Amino acid sequence: MDKVGTITDDLRVTIVQSELHWEDKDKNLEMFDKLLSGQKGKTDLIVLPEMFTTGFTMNTKAMAESTPGLTLEWMKQKAAETDAVITGSIIAEEVGKYFNRLLWVNPDGSWEKYDKRHLFTMVGEDQYFTAGTERLVVEYKGWKILPLVCYDLRFPVWARNKKQADGQPEYNVMIYVANWPEARKQPWKKLLLARAIENQAFVIAANRVGMDRKDITYSGDSAVIDPYGEYLAESEPGKEQLLHTTISYQTLIDFRKKFPVLNDGDGFELLV
Repeated sequence: MDKVGTITDDLRVTIVQSELHWEDKDKNLEMFDKLLSGQKGKTDLIVLPEMFTTGFTMNTKAMAESTPGLTLEWMKQKAAETDAVITGSIIAEEVGKYFNRLLWVNPDGSWEKYDKRHLFTMVGEDQYFTAGTERLVVEYKGWKILPLVCYDLRFPVWARNKKQADGQPEYNVMIYVANWPEARKQPWKKLLLARAIENQAFVIAANRVGMDRKDITYSGDSAVIDPYGEYLAESEPGKEQLLHTTISYQTLIDFRKKFPVLNDGDGFELLV
């Protein structure tokens, strides 16, 4: 991993838009092994969907694992093989509680975690999982990145880009990993654009496709959006694919200098 503060102008991004095998970790990891083969040297950041080893199940007791655990070790192996960061969420257990936990794994094997803050009460996610209380901003190749999970998308305060003591915004890129149903694809697409525009940041969104065991259909609609709210890359709905694009740090800096809207943002304190 590059030293903190060293900015690589271009960051190559790969979104894995795939179906998920319901509650079958081995089959999902085998699938992602195949999908990610041959990616070394082609990308810097690989983004997998939410709960990429199980699908969006509430069967926490049977499907949860510790961190470190099986999937984290697999992610370390893939990050080393591809020489890229790999991120996505799993069901994690810690001191008797369950978390929808995003793992961020660097090529050198170091890792960080973010526990989903906003739990989807309409399907009882809050009855099975514990909500996270802290945001995570990671730094990779000089880029500051805020990773979030699915339903977090509907809550703009949690994603708000804040000015730091040095006058710079807190992050440059926002990531959403998701199992977002096709029935609500229009809010998904519109809110992604809004998050990019209001925070003057790139947005990377990885969603699954196919149908889960609850007969919920997912169309994917994965995308990379620039700070202007324009699509840099957009997946083909319903299709398994690797979506590749490159984001430019210079594009971001030039836009923020030309139109420094974040300077006029309201000060606030998050209460959790």
